[in-house]
Amino acid sequence: MIKDYITIIGGGLAGTEAAYQIAKRGIKVKLYEMKPIKFSPAHSNQNLAEIVCSNSFKSNLLTNACGLLKEELRKLDSLLIKIADETSVPAGQALAVDREVFSEKVTKAIEENENIEIIHEEITNIEELAKEGIVVIATGPLTSDDLAKNIQKITNQDKLYFYDAAAPIINKDSINFDIAFYGDRYAQEKKKDESIEEWKQRLEEEKEEQSYINLPMTQEEYEKFVKELVHAEVVTLHDFEKREIFEGCMPIEIMAQRGLDTLRFGPLKPVGFDDPRTGRRPYAIVQLRQDDKQATIYNMVGFQTNLKYGEQKRIFSMIPGLENAEFIKYGVMHRNTYINSTELLDETYQLKTNPHIYFAGQITGVEGYVESISSGMVASLNAIKDFQNIDEIHEDHKVIFSPYTVIGSLAQYISTPNAKFQPMNANFGILPELEGKKIKDKKERYMKLAKRGLNDLENTLQNHYSYIK
Repeated sequence: MIKDYITIIGGGLAGTEAAYQIAKRGIKVKLYEMKPIKFSPAHSNQNLAEIVCSNSFKSNLLTNACGLLKEELRKLDSLLIKIADETSVPAGQALAVDREVFSEKVTKAIEENENIEIIHEEITNIEELAKEGIVVIATGPLTSDDLAKNIQKITNQDKLYFYDAAAPIINKDSINFDIAFYGDRYAQEKKKDESIEEWKQRLEEEKEEQSYINLPMTQEEYEKFVKELVHAEVVTLHDFEKREIFEGCMPIEIMAQRGLDTLRFGPLKPVGFDDPRTGRRPYAIVQLRQDDKQATIYNMVGFQTNLKYGEQKRIFSMIPGLENAEFIKYGVMHRNTYINSTELLDETYQLKTNPHIYFAGQITGVEGYVESISSGMVASLNAIKDFQNIDEIHEDHKVIFSPYTVIGSLAQYISTPNAKFQPMNANFGILPELEGKKIKDKKERYMKLAKRGLNDLENTLQNHYSYIK
């Protein structure tokens, strides 16, 4: 007997988006989430869609691929992007959220949907669930060991690992504002026609609108900090865990080991800032980004780390302005798991060897919050089509977005054979190039790519998938 519902395993970003998309079309959903019965090493609260790393969903600009992806998802009525917009906190041109309020609102929306049943239970056997119905596996990069073994069995593949790291979060009241100052990059620089007094007055007037706190460092302070960071104690990883660190989220202590000036050309680059105390560009600068709506806590931008907690307190307190810092949450590093999607999945995130099984989220090799949401969107729309025609699943029932869109290009990336496959963020490099003469100006080129993608998505929705809206 065919089940009259779709099963989703995992209540993270991809899983909750998929559940919403399926349920809003009148199809029943059983959403399995193992919390609070069991927690992964990085999760700590009982809500769905818990944000465990940065609170930033990255840029909102259309000239940024992640910004374009968010706009595509808005056009597809993404629940999670809608709630991210509603719970946003000041972050310059980025979309950052109050992580607690965001998760609470997502949880409420899912709990109140009469078509969704939430079951708090750990699933360890997918084959049984998929025998008589469709299953979407959205267990994320911290899939439980028993389920990971079952996934390994059904895919006949070895598991792959990379490492992800979260940055510390600091209480704003503990920051020394005799040294620290508000300001976004470039917007804070002293104008040529401003006097020092006028410039400082402008900074004071604009500080309430600024989402970043900046901590300037002299050369002596910077070099002493790097020396301690390089020799700091880190958490020891298990012997069986391979040290394959994903470049997009590299621990700051690993970056520091690559050379004395590596951090000054990375997260501590001073470009675009002048120190109000001197009127000159600092040697290096640490940025803190607002992490909640009330602007009471800030995370250390680029400071994802695997240092022991005591070492984080000791070394990060060396940064000028953080000498008395109160750490609300220390940084943490954890093992992430993803499957070899290029061999296993098609561009609908469907398992090639079993059309009843879909994967979604970071377990597929899409890297990032918005990217995970997009995979949940694509997998759910295709699961819906298959559910409606479950006895005759074939190509005509697939919902495939054009590679001109970021949502389509990501799906194509994870399903295209690639011997060096690794997690991928949204980026313009995976979109087809513009036709005609190459445009040298990057922003102009990216804007044209964005407009092309949005027009293509609109045409696709109108002409092929009008039911999606």
